[in-house]
Amino acid sequence: MAITPLIWIITIAITIGFFVFEFFAHVRTPHTPTIGESARWSGFYIGLALLFGVGIGLVSGWDFGGEYFAGYLTEKALSIDNLFVFLIVMTGFAVPRQFQQKVLMIGIVIALIMRGAFIAVGAALIENYSWIFYIFGALLLVLAYRQAFDSHESDPAKGRVVKLARRMLPITETFHGDRISVKIDGKRFFTPMLLTIVAIGFIDLLFAVDSIPAIYGLTDQAYIVFTANAFALMGLRQLYFLIGGLLERLVYLAQGLAVILGFIGVKLVLHALHVNELPFINGGRSVGWAPEIPIWFSLLFIGLTITVATALSLRKTRGDARARTP
Repeated sequence: MAITPLIWIITIAITIGFFVFEFFAHVRTPHTPTIGESARWSGFYIGLALLFGVGIGLVSGWDFGGEYFAGYLTEKALSIDNLFVFLIVMTGFAVPRQFQQKVLMIGIVIALIMRGAFIAVGAALIENYSWIFYIFGALLLVLAYRQAFDSHESDPAKGRVVKLARRMLPITETFHGDRISVKIDGKRFFTPMLLTIVAIGFIDLLFAVDSIPAIYGLTDQAYIVFTANAFALMGLRQLYFLIGGLLERLVYLAQGLAVILGFIGVKLVLHALHVNELPFINGGRSVGWAPEIPIWFSLLFIGLTITVATALSLRKTRGDARARTP
């Protein structure tokens, strides 16, 4: 896939342009988006992402198109899990609903910057060290286990990073609109809005650790990795308000994501064996029995896993609701 520096510059410029537009058109004036507004913009960004994938398929071939769609599905699913944690953060800090858009916007921009840095590092490692696939695969298998059995129920307002910020900075007890800092009696104070953003930023860092190795298990093209991540994050703010109530009903989302991460982890280990250069494994030669999982199978597996996890979640929550009804 031939991507020139000019294409990279144009892509990054357009991405920045979308986020600038989002800020001035929707976030600058605090308000709670309506369901209609959230649905329209969510549909727009998802449609744009799908059209982009079709464009990649038509211009660069459907092997790359399939890699993009598999990566986009994976990143979108991980982003929805990210939304669930954002919801816990908002609740933990009692952020007024009309100010949540600003927190989400800043959090999404931080996420894209962090993932961009991880993408660059990952691309350099993959290009120079084929054994990194072993590490990525092992990391994803560990993360899959943690995803399946860890809960998101810890209080972000009591996290170590937030406690450190409280010790180091003067923090007010209440919000002052959507401002990050205020002057009280001539002294500068920071508001809980800053703590919320700090918590969101730290969470973004943790999510980037599983997000980037996961998509590099589906493609080795840094351009596809970046665009799939960018499109997955675009519209995430609107999706938060659109499916806020639904998030709590996706009780098997974590398990579904664990299956996806585990699958990609196995795929990475098999790929590492296929391109093996480590002298203590098969004498530094490729392991012949290690198959390469085709991208069409990955795309089918990821899509089916997300569908099954969603269907089972909704079935369980409906059954629980009926059981509680006298």
